[in-house]
Amino acid sequence: MIVARVFSCLLAVTAAFAGPGGSIAGQLTDPQGRPVADAIVRILEARNAEVAEMRSGPDGRFDFSAVPAGAYRIVAQDADFVDVARPIDIADGADVSVDLRFTRLTPHSDAVTATADVSDLNIQNPDPAQRVLVRDEILDANPGRPGAPVSLPGLPIETASSGIKAPQYFAPGVAGDHGEPIAMFIQVGSFLMPNNLSANAHGNGYADPNILVPAVIEAVETDGGAFNVREGDHSVNLAATYNIRPSLEPFATLTGDYRDANLSAGWRWLAVEASYGNGFLDTLEHRQQYKVNALKGWNLGRHSLTTMFIGYYGKSMVPGLVPIDVPNLHDTIDPRQKDRTHTGEIALNDVWHLTPDSELQLSTFFRTYNLSLFSNFGDGLIRQSESRTVTGGNGNYIRRINRHLSVMAGMDYFREAPRRDDLDHYLSTDPSVYGPFEKVTANNITLNFLTPFVAIDGSIVSWLHYNLGWRRDQIDFQNVDLLAPANSFDRWRGINSPKATLSFVPPQNRPLPSVALSFGQTFFTNDPRMGTGGQPGSLISQAHSYQLVAGKSVAHTDFRVTLGHVTQSASLAKIDPDTGLQYDEGPSRNRYITVSARHTFRGGFLQASVSKADARDLSDGTPVPEAPRLIMDVLGTLDRLPFGLHVRAEFEEVGAKPLGDGFVGVPVREFRGALVRDFQNGKVQAGVHFQIASGYTGQTTEVLALPGEGDPFERVVGVYLPSYATASVSYHFGRRSSEK
Repeated sequence: MIVARVFSCLLAVTAAFAGPGGSIAGQLTDPQGRPVADAIVRILEARNAEVAEMRSGPDGRFDFSAVPAGAYRIVAQDADFVDVARPIDIADGADVSVDLRFTRLTPHSDAVTATADVSDLNIQNPDPAQRVLVRDEILDANPGRPGAPVSLPGLPIETASSGIKAPQYFAPGVAGDHGEPIAMFIQVGSFLMPNNLSANAHGNGYADPNILVPAVIEAVETDGGAFNVREGDHSVNLAATYNIRPSLEPFATLTGDYRDANLSAGWRWLAVEASYGNGFLDTLEHRQQYKVNALKGWNLGRHSLTTMFIGYYGKSMVPGLVPIDVPNLHDTIDPRQKDRTHTGEIALNDVWHLTPDSELQLSTFFRTYNLSLFSNFGDGLIRQSESRTVTGGNGNYIRRINRHLSVMAGMDYFREAPRRDDLDHYLSTDPSVYGPFEKVTANNITLNFLTPFVAIDGSIVSWLHYNLGWRRDQIDFQNVDLLAPANSFDRWRGINSPKATLSFVPPQNRPLPSVALSFGQTFFTNDPRMGTGGQPGSLISQAHSYQLVAGKSVAHTDFRVTLGHVTQSASLAKIDPDTGLQYDEGPSRNRYITVSARHTFRGGFLQASVSKADARDLSDGTPVPEAPRLIMDVLGTLDRLPFGLHVRAEFEEVGAKPLGDGFVGVPVREFRGALVRDFQNGKVQAGVHFQIASGYTGQTTEVLALPGEGDPFERVVGVYLPSYATASVSYHFGRRSSEK
């Protein structure tokens, strides 16, 4: 009732903004909802006679005036996309608003949007820090290997134990517990399908992009997390959305070297991948992983339907963490460490175009997930395991009144049900024996989310844009402790998350930069298990975020400065993997600045960014452990080289991180590159991918001793980061082999 009344009031307010017109106006966007500039927009009569034509502006907008009454088709064309058209009826003296969205790339196009500007805002994408990274302009993080399917410039991703283990995500001043304050989504149509797994056996917000075949990723979109009303749990410091290609050109790719081999293939709406490998450390990983990704869309009258299926199975031995103070120790401290994961997921999205300026989005999904991970962090072998189901749905109504006001209101439902969320400790130190073991924790957990949200968006005047949003997450925490029933509980918690962004967007011909100021409250759910502790933990950690973004384009170069300030409440949560005890976190404060520039030129581009952060525990002023203070990234491509060569390269450095208890890690430097050549007019592509690296990923501190060292002591550990080169060959079935 409350949501209905709020929604009715908003609709009543919108009526005040409507006025007489006599024109056709709207915005043209790409498959991810980003504005498309300089595209041709035409008004055609029934016999395809052209009535009017113009090009979309920098913000994707178009505006036709003095259009006679009648029935027309409005058509948008751009070299990178398949044409989009929509019928429209114009009454005498009417003012019509119609937005158009490209849904498919042209067969040979790899471009979506290079960057986003402060002016590139709409009700579904209000965060001015958003940017779209075109997949062909970024590198496979580990071609032919598990981990992150693509690298994200300026946002390091580390696979903390090698094998198939999900990566750890980092942002300036942020060390997420495999996704704790960093949200991840997979976009299915208009639906942001969550990929985080709260209260995971191995991480409080575990998120693994390795379930995706790299070829299906069209782009990766990132934002500040706290300022989009559609993003909830875990969207504290960052949110990353993987956008999937609506159609694949038929292909097959083989990537390999002397220890690893990977085969992937795709056809239209289906992609598969199989790989086997042993990694580059001394202990053989015997890694196997298999993936199936399918995305299919239909346009049925006023309905745009999209469905997606994901299947994944992987297993491997895990080299794990080793002391970094022991020279040339490229091996495991316990050969029993291993990992096995499998998941299946299906999602459906329907965008119902009610009128040219309103739509109803309906979505649902279901997922199963299983994990069994054996690790040794210094106190002996442990097993972290679980089996869960995840289900949810979304209803979202959007109405665009005019450029002054758009309204969005919706409801999310989300249920996570991890079962046998267990922590077991193995007593034997014999490297060939699994057992005997004792149970440390065993829980059945259910998290139920019911979330109404609402937002309004528009331009007060042509140079001032606003977005206001609010969401209310009502969460039911059910914890059934199978070892200590007295620790079981069922509690409801609610949290409000207001959002606001105000953007100053001067005309392009003015020397002033675009500036946006954002505020948002957000949260992440904590692990509700009490473990071996004696008191309930903090079920929710709340955060307050402020962000200032300034940007300006000069001489084909985009400059951007982002300032951020995030405070997080204190919490008692997170189960220690060895003892099963909870430990305290926060309160904390993170301040950061990121300066970036991107220059495009004929045949390539060059992009660089530098981030500096200061993250501290406010209770004692000490640095937050494992949070990077300095991140530098340089990325470039050259496509117009002799002999049909294409070069892509990226250098990334993460400065030495404080690790707690006075320990400091070592810097991590990676230089990744790819040299690719086309044959037979692009029908065949052959290339070499390489990584030159120094340092250790997953750096932390543990109390352990190697054989012959005596009593265990606290020291810095990590996973050795190797250098390597690998070759690839791709065959594209849909291209003609004749040379032009």
